Amino acid sequence: MAGEAEPLVHVEGFSMAFGKQTIIDDLSFDIHRGETFGFLGSNGCGKTTTIRALLGIYRPTGGVLHINGKPFKPEDGEKLGYLPEERGLYKKESVIDVMVYFGRLKGFSHQAAHDWSLAYLERLDLGDKAKMRLDKLSSGQQQKVQLGVTVMNSPELLILDEPTKGFDPVNRRLLMEIIEEQKQSGATVMMVTHQMEEVERLCDRVLFLKGGQAEAYGTIDEVQDQYGVQIIRLKYSGVIPASQNYVISRQQNNYAELTINEGADQSMILRDLVASGLQIREFSAGKLSLDDIFIGIYGDQEEEKNGGSA
Repeated sequence: MAGEAEPLVHVEGFSMAFGKQTIIDDLSFDIHRGETFGFLGSNGCGKTTTIRALLGIYRPTGGVLHINGKPFKPEDGEKLGYLPEERGLYKKESVIDVMVYFGRLKGFSHQAAHDWSLAYLERLDLGDKAKMRLDKLSSGQQQKVQLGVTVMNSPELLILDEPTKGFDPVNRRLLMEIIEEQKQSGATVMMVTHQMEEVERLCDRVLFLKGGQAEAYGTIDEVQDQYGVQIIRLKYSGVIPASQNYVISRQQNNYAELTINEGADQSMILRDLVASGLQIREFSAGKLSLDDIFIGIYGDQEEEKNGGSA
């Protein structure tokens, strides 16, 4: 479209096969500059494969994968921050030495890398661990160090593969703050996660990948509209009556979610529930959550596969 800015990431007609097994089949999407993009899917659906092809680690079977209008090359690495799901640091070295080493690779002077790293470690309550060997840290502490290495060059593109994996709620919130700071500084963020509440809070647009193809793609509102189902959320006392106007899709203790059937509306349902004698403490209606959509897309698949990754 004339006048539309070129996307930072452009993937068109991407296919990837290993032998006779096709992992990605004719996948196309864009990531716009300055946005946070959720790249979502179940284990084994091809997310990591796509990222590796985008970064030139894999050679695609077909299609175009561009960052800044061209295939990625190692010399472009100063503008990139990549946090892989399989973390990789020199664990026999001290925390500060590892961080300074990577800082030098990213163009920092020794002193600038040292100062930045110490300030980062202090912020994450790891200041007293600076001279400790990495393999003496917990896995969560090692993950904090790897995140620091990833963001220290204020990258133009930040690719995060399961960034909060293994984090408790306090550390997950801190990590999300750091990601948000990077975005406010101008970074474009591509995030792989199974935490849909994080996606709803942080992401501008999303893609759900299934069977190597885009199952859903667009803004969160557009994806929710694609599934079109309206949900009523209730806190109540009593017994919810059966009705042709809804299906009880979730029920636990005195909380329930009702999926509205076609032709019914929330006011009609509220009136019928009150008339039945149900004591309603809270009543709200809205679209399917991304968590509901994820379960709807991958529920059966996850049960069948029970793990694996691609």
